[in-house]
Amino acid sequence: MDGSIDVNSAVSADSEQVVDAFTKFFQAPNLWLRVLYVALLLAACLIVMKLLMSILNRALDRLNIEKGLHTFIKSVVRILLWFLTIIIVLGYIGIEVTSLIALLSVIGLAISLAIQGTLSNLAGGIQVLVSKPFKAGDYIETESVSGTVSEIGLVYTKVKTYDNKLIMIPNGQISSAKITNYTAEERRRVDLKFNTSYDAPVELVKETIQAVIRSHPKALREPAPFARVSAYNDSSIEYAVRVWCATNDYWALYSDLLEQVKAAFDQNGIEMTYNHLNVHMMQD
Repeated sequence: MDGSIDVNSAVSADSEQVVDAFTKFFQAPNLWLRVLYVALLLAACLIVMKLLMSILNRALDRLNIEKGLHTFIKSVVRILLWFLTIIIVLGYIGIEVTSLIALLSVIGLAISLAIQGTLSNLAGGIQVLVSKPFKAGDYIETESVSGTVSEIGLVYTKVKTYDNKLIMIPNGQISSAKITNYTAEERRRVDLKFNTSYDAPVELVKETIQAVIRSHPKALREPAPFARVSAYNDSSIEYAVRVWCATNDYWALYSDLLEQVKAAFDQNGIEMTYNHLNVHMMQD
């Protein structure tokens, strides 16, 4: 209780000091001359601010950092420069810097308590922009959503799904989530499984699959494509197929292999089975 009274008393005293300084300034002789000096001082500060922001812009362009972080750094520096400008101008008027800082700190604390959630998302956005787990254009998957990143903001990350939904994820959540980035690397591996009849010769099945892969222009030769038996099921033999390709070619190759392997099986008389039960009836 005593602490809160002390804080209120300090804030009240600082406020009175600011009001007194303004009162003395406007009641002093040669008011118009003093106002002119304040205007010239403010103009000089604005010119210096513009010059510093121009230097900062050139420096950030050379660093080639993310657009969102670029905007954040500029905003922070601009706020700091405005804060210094206000302190310089008000210091000329006669307001003590310590009183002004104390008053602004109390106001800042009240604002920060009111926007805790936004500050959490802002911190998350900075973390995402600095650590770069993904960038705009990447296809990512989290616990709750998957899609292509369209924009990384300071508060929200925008993800566009395949059915053209735009989902805005708070950066406070995405910075602590498990993220799978499917397009971070230049190459991806297509994993498929095919089931054939026990009557189909294993070597014929393997060669048929490899022939389809060799004829596809988007399938990479290195690492070498893989096609081998992976399991003996109740009514079929399972084959695992692994083929590497450029990341942008993943879905095209995935679909092509599914279609072309089935067609090649049909041409070679290889039956693709499904779960079934053979019943043999014996007569005495």
